[in-house]
Amino acid sequence: MRKNRSAALAAASFLLLTGAGIAAAPSAFAGTPGGTRADDRNSDFNGDGYEDVLVGAPGATVSGAKGAGLVTVQYGSTGGINTSNVARFSQSTSGVSGAAEAGDNFGKAVATGDLDGDGYDDAVIGIPGEDLDAGADAGGVAVLWGSKSGLAGSASSWLQSQDAAAGQQFGLGLAAAHFTADTPGDLLAVLDKDNVDLYVYDPAPQARGEAPLRRQATERLGRSAAASAIVSKSLTTGDYDKNGYADLVASGTTEGDEPGHGWSVQFAGGADGLTYKNDLRGGPVAASGDINNDGYDDLVTGEPASPDDGGETMTGGLVGVRYGTADGLVNEAKWWTQDAEGVPGVAEQGDGWGADLSVADTNGDGYADVAIGAPGEDIGTVADAGAVWVLRGSENGMTASGAKSFDQNSADIPGDAEKGDKWGAQVRLTDPNRDGRFGLLAAAPGENTGDGVVWVLSANSGGVTAAGSWTYGAGSLGAPSADAAFGAAIDE
Repeated sequence: MRKNRSAALAAASFLLLTGAGIAAAPSAFAGTPGGTRADDRNSDFNGDGYEDVLVGAPGATVSGAKGAGLVTVQYGSTGGINTSNVARFSQSTSGVSGAAEAGDNFGKAVATGDLDGDGYDDAVIGIPGEDLDAGADAGGVAVLWGSKSGLAGSASSWLQSQDAAAGQQFGLGLAAAHFTADTPGDLLAVLDKDNVDLYVYDPAPQARGEAPLRRQATERLGRSAAASAIVSKSLTTGDYDKNGYADLVASGTTEGDEPGHGWSVQFAGGADGLTYKNDLRGGPVAASGDINNDGYDDLVTGEPASPDDGGETMTGGLVGVRYGTADGLVNEAKWWTQDAEGVPGVAEQGDGWGADLSVADTNGDGYADVAIGAPGEDIGTVADAGAVWVLRGSENGMTASGAKSFDQNSADIPGDAEKGDKWGAQVRLTDPNRDGRFGLLAAAPGENTGDGVVWVLSANSGGVTAAGSWTYGAGSLGAPSADAAFGAAIDE
C-alpha cells in the first residue's frame, strides 16, 4: 500500500463524468513537442527518430504478486521491432515508485507524450488497482521519462489524485498532447471512474524533490458535467480544426433513463487551453487521424455493444467517422457496420466490431486508414476467436474499397482460431522502421488461457499484409507470461 502524497497537485479537475463500472480502453497519440496531428506521433523514447512500442500486461505476476502488472518497450529501428531490443518495467523495477502488489494492474492503460518538451517522448503507465491510504483501488500513474538512452526506472515520477478515494481507479485512461500555448511540451490527461484531470509539467516541484507534474485548474469546463450524463471510458486527441493545438475527446456511454449508448464529449484546444465544445454521438472507443488527407484530423468512434431503441443489444457493432473542418468536427457522422457494402463478413450479435480502433496510413498514399478490432467475432463455429479489419482512407473519407479482414485462420497468420482468444481486442497501426507505411499489431489477451499474445503484420504498397507475420508474448520479451493478459493495452 502506498502512502497518500499530494505534492504539487493543488487545483480543480476539469470534467466530471459520474458513474460506475468503467473498463478502460485508452486511445491516444504521442507527438513531438507542439505536434497535434496523428501523423506527428512517434512514441520515440530515445529520440532516434524511430517509433517505439509500449505494451501493457496488467495481469502479470510480478515478485509473486498476481495481477501486479508490467509493461514492455520495444525500440524501433531500421528493421522495425524485435524481441531483443526491449525493456521491461513494473513496480519491482528499481526507481519505479511503489511495490508490486496483487491486483495493482500496472499497465492497464498506457500512453506516450513529450510532457517536459525535451524532445524525448515519455511513457505514462496507468495503475488503477493501486491501493493507497485512501482505500483500495484508489489508483495511480507512473511516468517514465524519455532520454537519449531510452526509458529507465530511475528516471520516473509518481502521480495520484489529490482527492484520492477508495475505488477511484485513477489511471484508467490516459492521453497526452499539446493542448495549449502555456507549455512547450504535451499536457497529460488522466481518467478515473469519475473525472478527467489535466496535468502540466512544472520543474519547480522537481527542484524540491517532488513530482514535476501539477494538476491544472480548468474549472470552466466543469459545466459539461451537468450537461453530459456520460460515463467516460477512453480518451483520444487530434487537431480537428487545424489550429495547431490538439483537441481532446472523452468517449463513453450514457447512463440514466437510456443507458449504454455511445457518446463523447469534445474539448477544443487553443492558445488559452481546452474549452468545452459539444457532445457527440459515438463511443466508448475512439481514435483520431487524417483519413481524407485534407490537413484536419478526423474522429473515429467504436460502439461494440450498443442497445437499440428497444433496449436490446445491437448486433455486431457500430463504427462512426466524423471529419474535421475549420470549425472542428462535423455534426453528422458516417456510420459503418459489417453489413455495409464492401465490408467483409456479416454483422452478428456479440461480434464486438469496433472494440478497438487505430488510425494511420498503411500504404503510404497519404490517407490514414482505419484498423477495427472485433474480439467477439466467431470464426466458423469457434466462438469469440476474434478478427481485425482494415478500411482504407481516401479523398472522400473512409471507404470499403480495398477493405481487408484478418483472423487466426487467415493464410500466413500464425496460430489457429480458438474459443475466447479475443484476437483484435487491441489493435495498433505502427511504423517502427520509419518507412512511411504503418503495419498492424493485433493483440489477443485471451490467447493461451489468458497469457496474451501480439501478432505483427507488416505493410507494403498494398497496405497491411499477412505475409511474413509473426507473434510474441511477454515471455518472448523476458517477462513473466502466465495469465499476464499481454497486449491488453497498446499505446496509440
